Amino acid sequence: MNCVMEFERKPGVPKFSCDEYAGKTKDYVVLIPIINEGTRIHDELRRAQANHVSDHADIVICDGGSTEGCTEEEKLRALDVNALLVKKDEGKQGAQLRMGIWWALERGYKGIITIDGNNKDSIEDVPRFISKLEEGYDFVQGSRFVKGGKAINTPILRWLSVRLIHAPIISLTAHKKFTDTTNAFRGYSSRYLLDEQVKPLRDVFQTYELLAYLSVRASQLGMKACEIPVTRAYPKKGKTPTKISFFKGNGDLMKILLKNARGAYKP
Repeated sequence: MNCVMEFERKPGVPKFSCDEYAGKTKDYVVLIPIINEGTRIHDELRRAQANHVSDHADIVICDGGSTEGCTEEEKLRALDVNALLVKKDEGKQGAQLRMGIWWALERGYKGIITIDGNNKDSIEDVPRFISKLEEGYDFVQGSRFVKGGKAINTPILRWLSVRLIHAPIISLTAHKKFTDTTNAFRGYSSRYLLDEQVKPLRDVFQTYELLAYLSVRASQLGMKACEIPVTRAYPKKGKTPTKISFFKGNGDLMKILLKNARGAYKP
């Protein structure tokens, strides 16, 4: 199966194209937002393939407009990718996730797992997220800081900002303790995402607002939320794989956290 479709922009969903390499085969889907991740995304997909992740969930790439060849069809097909979505509109990670969430809900998945595409996270743990969603949890946060989790080569400033700033603010807002709140390795039930008191498909979520908002909304509404152990490993040497710049990126992230704490993103 190979069917390329174009979707026009609609309220809360950017314009995008979808290249389906196969139909829906599982109850769950893994959405991987990327942009110009180079060999990192291929390395991550090879790990997924070696650990038979596609036996548990369909794997879908949510591309923000990569230009360096990492989304070539032959490569993705060979690595068990089910579909490639390509955003053709404004916005960054939040827009890519909204694109993927809308498409996944339209396809009828019971739940969605998200993970970064820079090969820092233990994609082999996807079945753990599915198990928790099957148990009835609506929001499952991956954490390197809970028992069984592993934080490898975490830059000290990143460790301090997560542990001392980001996680405490999110926990206060959510009325529930979370320990690894910048981690995009999460699971969401479709029930959570479709709730009228949540409404994730809104244009206000352009960058990292959606991750912050979805971290807190489930427990605010009395839905079941938990953390599970995962591994996040940074390279020993070289540039840290991240899209967040030290000054502007972290400053914008702090503004988002404070707006989220004030309830600015509630529908």
